[in-house]
Amino acid sequence: MNDGEITGGGDTPTGGAKRPLTKTPMFTARNSARYERQELIKQIDEAESTHLICYVGGPNTEIDRNDIIGFVDLLHNIPEGEPIDLFLHTFGGDVDACEKLIRLIHARVVENPFRVVIPDVAKSAGTLMALSANQILMSDTSELGMIDPQFPMRDNQGNEFWHSVIAYLDAHEEYAMAIRSDRNDPVALLRLDNFDAKVVRKFQGIRDRVRTFAEDLLKLRGLPASTIANELMSPSRWKTHGQPISHADAAQLGLPILYIPTNDPRWTRYWKLYCLQRLAIGQNGKIFESCYVSQVVED
Repeated sequence: MNDGEITGGGDTPTGGAKRPLTKTPMFTARNSARYERQELIKQIDEAESTHLICYVGGPNTEIDRNDIIGFVDLLHNIPEGEPIDLFLHTFGGDVDACEKLIRLIHARVVENPFRVVIPDVAKSAGTLMALSANQILMSDTSELGMIDPQFPMRDNQGNEFWHSVIAYLDAHEEYAMAIRSDRNDPVALLRLDNFDAKVVRKFQGIRDRVRTFAEDLLKLRGLPASTIANELMSPSRWKTHGQPISHADAAQLGLPILYIPTNDPRWTRYWKLYCLQRLAIGQNGKIFESCYVSQVVED
């Protein structure tokens, strides 16, 4: 059996003529939402002449190493050298996992176009994934985000919180520059006492690793890598970690954006698919889906 479909044959119990055996009505009813999504993906594949693979995560999930299995399944039935579109919704996650996912996709598309479709949000590591594309499809509902690694730290009471690596290093550099100007600056001396030299060095390594990764992706596309990477990591331009980078902002930075209006039939199909997938995963789920694959997992 495969997905509840019986493939065997034979006479009916009453000795009547043979008939093809199909999925049961209850199985069909229980999986009707998946069938609807996959039929829509087939329509998009035909309209766009591509293979659409979907990675959509709920707000309480992030990109991690476990996603490798889902992506391998998504790519399983796509011939090498065929164009691929990645339908991506994520608030970010592990940069190392992100790099591995990108390598998997690039190995499959070879020299063919690879596009990323952002129906809603692709933040942080999600933005890095978008940088690996030949083209990024966005509309008025879409946003990228600042490339701003977050690292878990603890306050004086032992409570864990996530701290911006870029903001931490910028603050350290600000006080260090004040000391270089005035070695007796009391405020700068007091503030610098709150920084741990080991943490500073660790954060510098994280920042440099992310910047190099972003620049390498941009260089593959022949884009001004250092300029774009610095802009995407600039806290003076993006005041908060969650500040949206719209399609217009992204195009102004020099990224290869294809803007599709929200009332365009092409975008209507994408948005319908996104809404159906978000309903399927809730707050804590992820979906890996194509016209061949459909997996919903809980983080």
